[in-house]
Amino acid sequence: MHGDLAYKLPLPVYNQVQHAKRTQSLTHLPPYQTEIIRAIVREVRDLDKDVSSLLAPFEASGSSFNPTAEPATACNVLVNHLCMRRNKRCLLAYHRVRAERLEGLVWSGDDVFGGGSEPGGPNDGERGGATALGSESGNQHSLSPEEEEYFRRYGDMLAAYKGQWTDIDLTGSLEPPRDLFVDVRVLKDAGEIQTEYG
Repeated sequence: MHGDLAYKLPLPVYNQVQHAKRTQSLTHLPPYQTEIIRAIVREVRDLDKDVSSLLAPFEASGSSFNPTAEPATACNVLVNHLCMRRNKRCLLAYHRVRAERLEGLVWSGDDVFGGGSEPGGPNDGERGGATALGSESGNQHSLSPEEEEYFRRYGDMLAAYKGQWTDIDLTGSLEPPRDLFVDVRVLKDAGEIQTEYG
């Protein structure tokens, strides 16, 4: 109780920093921790019930709770509240890391449901989505149903966005070129242009 279960999530908090760095450097997404997530949510609900039961006598009598008059109750409520906040922050961080990894897979063109890359994508033929999201035997245990839905919808949204810019490869590198002279491929003849250097 009191936030112990959140330590089991692979998050960058306290003693989980090394595990989180290892998770972020992996080439695949670790399996979704369904049981731990459910246990943490149950713990948050239990802590909320404890806080409600502590404050119930004050609400029943119609008087407001005064922390200076009841310091022991105030301390108990504060500890429970801080544990609930910590658990919620850990859950949000855990899901944020996974969502960012899924978004990266969509941008790189990996198709986790077809077992291969998106045809014509930047990783076409290099690696399949199954290896990007788990073992070679499949990715069904790696994603939750909600994450699968998020992956599909984000992919559809990205495809609609890319559809507006068919002339430009949006999945290209964002690193600027390091060479002084760069070959420029012209897509349309714009005539003669003037730059600030002539």
